[in-house]
Amino acid sequence: MYTEMFKSFSEQTEKSLAPYVKFNKLFTKNVEDITELQLAAVRAYSDLGLSQLKAVSEVKDVQTLTEFNSQQLETLTKLSQQLMDDSNKFQAIAQEFKNDVEELVAENVKQATPTA
Repeated sequence: MYTEMFKSFSEQTEKSLAPYVKFNKLFTKNVEDITELQLAAVRAYSDLGLSQLKAVSEVKDVQTLTEFNSQQLETLTKLSQQLMDDSNKFQAIAQEFKNDVEELVAENVKQATPTA
């Protein structure tokens, strides 16, 4: 008798907490994705900055200064492209999270709404 009662209670608790568990999994995945994106961005920007420092340290005369300056447009283009790519990736992650949460909410509303 008590075993059946505890089993029933356990099943009801698991069923009522299922939406929270699903949301926590979605949230955790979103945080992981954003963290990976940020770490990759930090590495890319750090590499770019270090390469610029190395390049400027090689300037010794007017000719190397001219070469360095001519490379700056290419570097700015690369930086601009990296920023746009990172922004697009971030938007994709945010959109996926939004869609997943909306789907979860719709599913739970459907389950909670009594059918006539």
